Amino acid sequence: MLKDQIKQYITEQQNNPNGKSITIFKEEKEYVERNQLADNLQFSEMDPSVRFSDAYIERCDKESENMLKNESSSFLNERLDYLKKHKNEFIYMESNWFDLISVEAVSLEADDVFGTYDVMLGLKQQKKFEKALKENLNNLLHGDEAKFDLMFSLEDGLWNLNFALNYVEGFHEEITIGEAFQLIYRFLFQLGEAVEGERK
Repeated sequence: MLKDQIKQYITEQQNNPNGKSITIFKEEKEYVERNQLADNLQFSEMDPSVRFSDAYIERCDKESENMLKNESSSFLNERLDYLKKHKNEFIYMESNWFDLISVEAVSLEADDVFGTYDVMLGLKQQKKFEKALKENLNNLLHGDEAKFDLMFSLEDGLWNLNFALNYVEGFHEEITIGEAFQLIYRFLFQLGEAVEGERK
């Protein structure tokens, strides 16, 4: 699934009038190279900070789930601890990049009880991949306290996945909200690739 999505992205980029060079982010570039998807193409790597520059971002109230404000990408420069200072809020993000890795919108909030940064999302994977998803989540999340919730919704045909960002490799408290979403993306990309590897 991931392979098909990335191939499609490359094809769309080739159809752009930019010539032979295709702009791509590190995760996708490394995936293309590992899987030898485009041997005779030139890739220029994009700065990770611009991945979500055109994302749809909302600040929402936890209790009512109502939108407080529709934010521009400049909000991603706020420090992540913004969420600890505004514990009644969560951040909701939609992006074409999440579509690429078969993920519905992603929400991020500070947990009132444990003080962790919790990630909630819908994963578009078939129900039969439950074992592969659970095994790879256990492998990719680090630390003794690392836990996740994974539940399949028959209604939506999606996996509802919750995990604490604190146990994702590369996490530290001083990052920005934008960097947090980049970490989430990388983690979900690795998960998608690992599950795809087990389909073969």
